[in-house]
Amino acid sequence: MSGAPYTELDLARCALITIDTQCDVLEGAPLEIPGTSAALPTMAALAQAFRDTRRPIVHVVRIYEPDGSNVDLCRRELVESGAAILATGAPGTEIAPALLPAGAPALDAARLLGGGLQEIGPEEVVVYKPRWGAFFQTPLHEHLRSLGVSTLVFCGCNFPNCPRTSIYEASERDYRVALARDAISGLYERGERELAGIGVQLLGTDELVAALSAQSATPA
Repeated sequence: MSGAPYTELDLARCALITIDTQCDVLEGAPLEIPGTSAALPTMAALAQAFRDTRRPIVHVVRIYEPDGSNVDLCRRELVESGAAILATGAPGTEIAPALLPAGAPALDAARLLGGGLQEIGPEEVVVYKPRWGAFFQTPLHEHLRSLGVSTLVFCGCNFPNCPRTSIYEASERDYRVALARDAISGLYERGERELAGIGVQLLGTDELVAALSAQSATPA
């Protein structure tokens, strides 16, 4: 898991960021994103590895008000016309169950839309983002800094949109960044090259899980 001195991952100070892996984007759902359901088991394995090694996890989600008032412009007319996607309080807006810890509560839409963090397990929270990027008008950066996090591992739904934007935002804030290339939908070859060009490490889930376990087993 080598990298240049300023981009090498520090797994002792890392967090997992899952992006938009909600029921409405899974296979057969109203906002299906191809490849997301297929990648879900790998995402779940990665999340469990972070839990097992007591590393922080942040699940980033979208929630759309029925009147469309908080919806990005490219989907606002669709929601205003009655499309029931990622709607406040709807079952399809919930995080995919396979990605959650045992006993996780339902999303607290009021808290999340108000800019708060929702704790769903030890060192595991949910954050609402109003647009593509996970850092735009969210408490994510402050939360990560409060935990002393320097390195972010990304997985989730639809690389060309929200994951890619969030990764670039993370790079702008000088986080060391990795993408679990087999735990994300929509990844393509040019995108991989572009990420490598800004110092992002592209790794398989098995490699990340093994590295987390090895780092946790090393005496402090």
